[in-house]
Amino acid sequence: MRFTTAHRLDDGVREREFVLGEIPGILWTPASASAPVPLILLGHPPLGLRTMYPRLVARARHAVAEGFAAAAIELPGSGDRPRWAAAEQARVDLRRALEAGEPVSDEIVDALVLPLVDKAVPETQAAMDALLSLPEIGGPVGYSGGLISVGIRLAVVEPRIVAAGFFAGSLVPRIMFEQARQVTIPLHVLLQWDDEGNDRQAALDLFDAFGSTEKTLHANMGGHTGVPQFAGEDAARFFARHLRPVPASA
Repeated sequence: MRFTTAHRLDDGVREREFVLGEIPGILWTPASASAPVPLILLGHPPLGLRTMYPRLVARARHAVAEGFAAAAIELPGSGDRPRWAAAEQARVDLRRALEAGEPVSDEIVDALVLPLVDKAVPETQAAMDALLSLPEIGGPVGYSGGLISVGIRLAVVEPRIVAAGFFAGSLVPRIMFEQARQVTIPLHVLLQWDDEGNDRQAALDLFDAFGSTEKTLHANMGGHTGVPQFAGEDAARFFARHLRPVPASA
């Protein structure tokens, strides 16, 4: 990992851009801490870190205010990273189906999502290795937002992630429902009830499939962009419960 920029935001949060091999990323940490802090990995759609920055930095500020570090990496095929032909073709097929008002086939969903999951998950694990080696970060780790299929795979294969917050979305390959049954960590799932781009029943079926004994579904009225402010506050309390060390008894 090599840091390329470093500065402080107006609230004192320390923001550093880095590269890990060919993967760009951003790390946000408290201005000062008496001990290494837990880490929240911020997931995001494959629209590029620069495009997503305003939303990511807002989430990072909330995480740091709770005493955590936060980090996000560029997804494969996004931002300035090289594209790959199969993913580009899957996007074309998806747009064509949506514009024609046709159902999105399982084949399109698989071609669009599964290669991204296969590439993004090991890269996220490599980023975790590098981030947890920093003296100011000590774990445990939470995963927040982003593509739910990436989060599901991470929750299954990565034991360092102890809690996850997901945004319920569509375009989930059927195989991910099977993998969801293997998820056992605490989950906080946000669902916008009137999300115009989301199959509500599919989202409910996926929530039902999760194998976690502690899982909470927060459903709010409104469309995709109508997430209420208190939803973020609820998520912050969830991560505080599961990432913040419990003080030793006197």
